[in-house]
Amino acid sequence: MKAMQFSSPAPIETEPLNYVDVPDPVPGSGEIRIRVKACGVCHTDLHEIEGELPLSKLPLIPGHQIVGIVEQSGVGAARFKIGDRVGVPWLHSTCGTCKYCKSGKENLCEQAKFTGYQVDGGYAQYHIIHQDFAYFLPEGFSDFQAAPLLCAGVVGYRALKLSELKPGQNFGMYGFGATAHVIIQIALHRGCDVYVFTRSREHRELALKLGAKWAGRAEDTPPVKMDSSVIFAPDGGLVPKALRVLDKGGTLALAGIYMTPIPPIDYNTLLYHERTVRSVANATREDAEELLQIAAEIPIHSEVVIFPLKEANKALRMVKESQINGACVLEIP
Repeated sequence: MKAMQFSSPAPIETEPLNYVDVPDPVPGSGEIRIRVKACGVCHTDLHEIEGELPLSKLPLIPGHQIVGIVEQSGVGAARFKIGDRVGVPWLHSTCGTCKYCKSGKENLCEQAKFTGYQVDGGYAQYHIIHQDFAYFLPEGFSDFQAAPLLCAGVVGYRALKLSELKPGQNFGMYGFGATAHVIIQIALHRGCDVYVFTRSREHRELALKLGAKWAGRAEDTPPVKMDSSVIFAPDGGLVPKALRVLDKGGTLALAGIYMTPIPPIDYNTLLYHERTVRSVANATREDAEELLQIAAEIPIHSEVVIFPLKEANKALRMVKESQINGACVLEIP
C-alpha cells in the first residue's frame, strides 16, 4: 500500500515524510481492515514528526482521524459488514482490566495505544483496528467532513465537558484551529456566548462568521468574564492570560497533548476564588459515541481544506503556520 511515513523526527520544513510502498496489513482476530478514504491532519501529528513527543515506534505512519470502508474482517469480527463506512480516532486500544478502564477512565489506561503514534495510522491506504475501537459514522457527512470529528471533535468535546460549561454561560476559546471550529458549534447549540482569543485575523473572522459574540487576541480584554474556557493552542503562555479573564469559580481546561512551559502564576490574582485549571488526556469511546450523535443532531459543519496524500508535508507546514482556516484533511488515493 501507499503511505506517508517518517523514519526520524525532523522539522516539517525539511519534509521528513516520505511517500513509500509498505506491505498491506492483515487483520487479526477481532480486527477489521479499513480502506482509508480520508484522514484528518492534526497538530499532534506535527508534535510527533518534529520530536516534541517521545516515540516508541519508528518508522511511523501518522494520522488518527481516519474515515474509510470496511474491506476485510478477521476471525470473530462481526460488528461491521464489508462495505460499512467507519471512523477511527486517537484511541486505538486499551487493556480493559486496569483500575482506569474499570472506572470509566479508559483514556488514562497505562497500557493504551494510540492511532498513528504507537501503531501506524491513517496517512495510508489501509488501516487495521479492533472492531471495538471503530465507529459507525452518521450519514449526511462526506468523508472529508467526517474526518475532523474523530479528533478535533472527540477530544475537543471531552475538553468542553471537563471545562464544566453550562448552557447559557460565557465560554472562552484560545486558539481557533480544527478543534475549536467544531466545538464552537456545540457551545452555540447550547445557548452559550462564545468569546474567541486568537492571534490570526483570518481565524477571528471565521469565529465571528460561525457565531462568536466577540473575537480578539489573548492580550485583549473581553467585555465580560468567562465562566469556562478551553485552551486549544499548545502555548503554555496562554494559561495566565486565560486565568486573567476567568470568573470566580470558573474552570480552564487545557486540551492539548503537548504544551510549552507554563509561566509562573500569581496565586492571589489568578488562581484564588476557586478557579480550576485541569488538563485533558485523550478521550474515551463513550466521548466518541456522544460526539458523533451530537454532530448529527446539530448538525456540525466542518470547514475543510483538502490535500492529496503526497502533499502531507505541505499540509502539516500550513497547520504549523496557522494557515488553515478550519480543518485540514488528506485525500487517500
